[in-house]
Formats: sequence, C-alpha cells, structure tokens
Amino acid sequence: MLFLVAALLLLGVVLGTVAHAPLSFTLVAAAVVAVWLAVFAARERHARRRATGN
Repeated sequence: MLFLVAALLLLGVVLGTVAHAPLSFTLVAAAVVAVWLAVFAARERHARRRATGN
C-alpha cells in the first residue's frame, strides 16, 4: 500500500513538472522514452525467441 502511495505521489510530481515544461521539450522527452521502450521490447522479443529456439 505504501508503494502505491509513493508511486502516485511520484506520478503527480512528474506530471506537474511536464505541465510546466515547454511543449518542445515534452515532445522530445516523449520521443526518447518511446524509442527506449521500442528498443527494450525488440531486445526482449529477440531474447525470448532465441531462448525458445534451443
């Protein structure tokens, strides 16, 4: 329960920060996070295929 409260508090702080950041910075940061998640998903998919292929 304490973890949930801390996560919600952190989410509020981050959303508050994004609300005050310039739009161009927010879009660049969102693009960086999206690319990072796409690379992570591709690596995980590749690792899972190789593990089941043995």
